Amino acid sequence: MAKGIVIGIVIMGGLAKTLLTMVYQSQTKLSRDQLGERLKSVKLLSLDVDGVLTDGGLYYTDEGLAFRKFNVRDGLGIVLVREAGLEVAIISAGRPASTVTRAKDLGIEHVRVGVSDKLKELSEICETLDIHLNDVAHIGDDLPDLGLMQAVGVPITVADGADAVKKIAAYVTERDGGQGAVREICDLLLESQARLGD
Repeated sequence: MAKGIVIGIVIMGGLAKTLLTMVYQSQTKLSRDQLGERLKSVKLLSLDVDGVLTDGGLYYTDEGLAFRKFNVRDGLGIVLVREAGLEVAIISAGRPASTVTRAKDLGIEHVRVGVSDKLKELSEICETLDIHLNDVAHIGDDLPDLGLMQAVGVPITVADGADAVKKIAAYVTERDGGQGAVREICDLLLESQARLGD
């Protein structure tokens, strides 16, 4: 029987501060082969940004400007997935302009930044695309991703993700966020759907 995890989360968005206490169910981990089977039905790959597409670090200049580093190999994986006909979405609580620019460079049309309710945003994207949440794989790394990850068909986290997220993820990547974790899943997606190299 799955063990419940009770987690208190403080989400701060603008002036709103909400304390949520939710019960999440531990997920039985999938092997790489089992993940491949689950990925066969995926139509949408949803991605967090900080800690997934980046290493979670922020670089500040003396002038106070913040920078994020994105992984080029992850980017190519995303492009290949899109070219294979799968949808890709970015859903982030952060609101840096660099995320929007990176998404545009990769041809990602579904970009939601500065959001406090990731599941609501993903549900709207799915409704627009006529895709069921069961046909979504989401890669998240921290507490704001928990609700969304409980709702999708294939919840995934990165090797250096938060412990609470690892407990509810069906699969944990071998690579860290911003260090090829997204490429790892993109390659598995393409392989599982027999589209790699087409």
